[in-house]
Order: sequence, then C-alpha cells, then structure tokens
Amino acid sequence: MGLISVYRLRLQRKRLLLRAFRRRRQLSQIANRMVGLRAQPILLFSAMRNERVRLPFFLDYYRKLGVDHFLIVDNGSDDGTREYLAEQKDVSLWTTGAGYKQSRFGMDWLMHLLRRHGTGNWCLTVDVDEFLVYPFCETRPLRALTDWLDSAGSRAFAAMLLDMYPKGAMHEQPYREGQNPFEIAQYFDSGNYTIKRNWPYLNLWIQGGPRARVFFADAPKKAPAMNKIPLVKWDPGYAYVSSTHMMLPRGLNLTYESGGGEKPSGCLLHAKFLDTFAAKAEEELRRGQHYAESHEYRAYREGIARERDLWCNWSEKYINWRQLEILGLMSKGNWA
Repeated sequence: MGLISVYRLRLQRKRLLLRAFRRRRQLSQIANRMVGLRAQPILLFSAMRNERVRLPFFLDYYRKLGVDHFLIVDNGSDDGTREYLAEQKDVSLWTTGAGYKQSRFGMDWLMHLLRRHGTGNWCLTVDVDEFLVYPFCETRPLRALTDWLDSAGSRAFAAMLLDMYPKGAMHEQPYREGQNPFEIAQYFDSGNYTIKRNWPYLNLWIQGGPRARVFFADAPKKAPAMNKIPLVKWDPGYAYVSSTHMMLPRGLNLTYESGGGEKPSGCLLHAKFLDTFAAKAEEELRRGQHYAESHEYRAYREGIARERDLWCNWSEKYINWRQLEILGLMSKGNWA
C-alpha cells in the first residue's frame, strides 16, 4: 500500500474522530449509572428508536451472556423505549432528536461514548435486533471469550450477520414482548454467500442470505454487507468506518488468517424479519434517515409486496453454534 493511501486512511480516521467529538453536543444524558462498575467491565453500546417491544429479551439475552453494563442512545422514540430504558439499573442512557443519517447512522454518537467510556474495555456494539453467538457460548460467558482474546493478543472479534426468518408469512406469526424472537425466526440461509477482500481496509466483504436472494435478486452487488466487527477492546484512536463493518486502523480488520488456519469468529443472529418488519420498513422510508436515500428499505417494501415468505427449500433450521461452525459460517479457531 502506497504512502499516499496510508496518509489518506490516517486522515480519514482523524476526521471520523473529530466528527464524533463534535456530535457529542447532540446527546443529552438521561442517566449515567457507570459509577461502581467492576474493573474492566464488558460494555454494550447501541443506538435505537422505537424498539420498546424488543427490549426485554434483548437486555436479558446480553445480561445472561455476561454484559456488565449497557450504554444506549435513544433517537427520539415515542413508543416508551426511553422511559423503559431509564428504569433499568444497568443502563446508562442518552437521548437525541438529531438526524440519524447526519450522525453516520448513529455511529458518531456511539463512537463518542466508546471513546469516553469504553477505552481499555471490551466493548460490544450491536443493534437491538442482533444477538451474538460465539464458540462455546452455551457454556462459557462472554468474559471467557474476552480473556482468551486478551491472552492471544487479539484486539477485535468478527461476526457474520446471519439473517433469521420464519417459515411462512411474517405477519401470521405475531411477536410478543419479551419473547425469544428465534422461536419464530428459526431459519437461515446456509450457503448462498459471496466473500471477497476489501483491499483498502483489509477486511472481508460478505454478501448473501435471504436479503440478497429475495430483495436484491436483480442487483446482488447492492445487497447489504454481512461482515461485522462488533466486539473490540477499545482504544481512543479507533474508529468505525461504515457501521460496524470495518474499522481504522485497518489492522483491526485482520480478524482472519491469511496464511492458513482460522481465528475464532462468531455470528450475529439477525432478528429483523418478524411481523413488525413491514411497519418498521414503512416508518424508515418516511423518515428517510438511512443510507443511499434508503434504497435498502425501498427494496424491502417492494420485496414484501411480492413475497412475504422468505423460507425456501434450502432453508436451514437453527440448532446451535456448532451447527454454524460445521457449515463454515463461524469458527472456534484454536480456542479449545
């Protein structure tokens, strides 16, 4: 990589950090409950809007996994999300009415909080419909993973986004508050994925799954990216470039082995496709706060009008993390 390209990436990182610092003024603190936390807590960061019905299971899932504290930005919810979060003793809460799109889809806000509160700690950055699965997650807490990553000298842990969906029409299987969404969204695509190297940033770029198959069948290159780096031991000089798909410095994106062997990786089970999806897609289209003039949500609306059932003959029913490893969607690497 040439010196000019290296310089450009350094300049880009500085600009991203400066953006996040400036956007801090858009945040109003509702509750900060971080005083008294254990040394080096595992922290979860998330930005959301109108997700009240999902919150009980989301918080409970990550509490059981071993998250010590949640730092959440509420972006102008009017469904009780902010009020519910303000009552949770392990949640620190900020709110803003500023534009989601103008904040790099919430990443400017989260990067400010990561830099201020996450430095030196393992930080998990996820959406409210993303649920981390990692090797041995049924028997080993998240701290076992972060301790192993520390011992291995790893600074980041990658996870492939795995879209989960029900069999049959989404609207025929209503989701109840507090319910495990994977009681409904039990299926995933096991094999129709493409992967390539994104050379400027050194990360892997993964596309496919039901969104590419149904919503972007005519333009697969425009399908959403499935590669993510959600778990990072944060440093004040780190920056997320595009959501959690890639980072700077670019060495953080080397979460795979290029010379043989495998590094441990996980999956983010994505519970987007529930009966709430159609209404959410319409709301986001009206708001116009998503990437590329909300082209992704336009594709969703058109796809839902054509086909509400994402299930197909090649759909695989989810069992556990070992199944995902056998299918090559994640790896335990040399973590025994």
